[in-house]
Amino acid sequence: MRTFAAAVLLLSAVAFPAAAEPAPVTQQVVVADGHVDLGPRFVDGRWTVQLRDDTADPAVWRPLENVVLQVSGKAQVAVPADPAFAFLGKPGQRIWVIPQVQRDGVLWPGWNTQETEVAKQVDREVTWSLEGVEGPGAFTLFLNSDFGKPETVFDSRTPLPQQTGIDVNTHVHGNWTFEAPGTYLLRIAMTAKLTDGSTVTDRRTLRLYAGDGDARAAFSVQPKSAVSPASPAAAEQPAGEDSGSTRWIVGGGVLVLIGIGLGVAYRRTRKVSA
Repeated sequence: MRTFAAAVLLLSAVAFPAAAEPAPVTQQVVVADGHVDLGPRFVDGRWTVQLRDDTADPAVWRPLENVVLQVSGKAQVAVPADPAFAFLGKPGQRIWVIPQVQRDGVLWPGWNTQETEVAKQVDREVTWSLEGVEGPGAFTLFLNSDFGKPETVFDSRTPLPQQTGIDVNTHVHGNWTFEAPGTYLLRIAMTAKLTDGSTVTDRRTLRLYAGDGDARAAFSVQPKSAVSPASPAAAEQPAGEDSGSTRWIVGGGVLVLIGIGLGVAYRRTRKVSA
């Protein structure tokens, strides 16, 4: 395992628009546009990985088994000829990219450790692990670091599991890429050491669908390897006031297609298992 620091860019305070009445968290939903965040929280005292859905008003945290994230055809781009992006495929190859910077009509998922109890109870950082990927093509998650060069966080073409460290009380966005259309199952885990000395872990499956087809079909696709059972969620779980509708977004330039924002350096720890 190796650890290194990387710089990402602080963009600006972004106000998210109001949305329609949210579907209950027990209902299966497809989110294809707007802002969402993957992150840990305590549900009935239990450490649980969920998805904060800011497309709802008010925002809600949804169990992962009830959500499919759809990457529409609007997210298709050509792989640049720049050798730095060769890990994405051949130059000119069309792939699906969720950009690090928000783009109209394209889903914008990030990850955060800002939930109130997480910020209080976690000792320094959360370790996010990618333990398996099932899908029709390769999946990568990367950041644009200094000078716009890509820094890979996860890459399904390389041995798994892979890990990245997320400092407590932070919010990050990156570039999510999918080589081919269809359903992708990401088997993930988030682990943290708490201030009382105990360690907590939760394993889940995150479902994504690349393309303009029927993304709801992804709900019927089951992972080949089991993950932990869902935490009870009998009622809707509204998002806390600590991460309201106006917030600071940690992000940066996307690929070489959207541009690079101005900002300040932010310390982030990354760990990749050998």
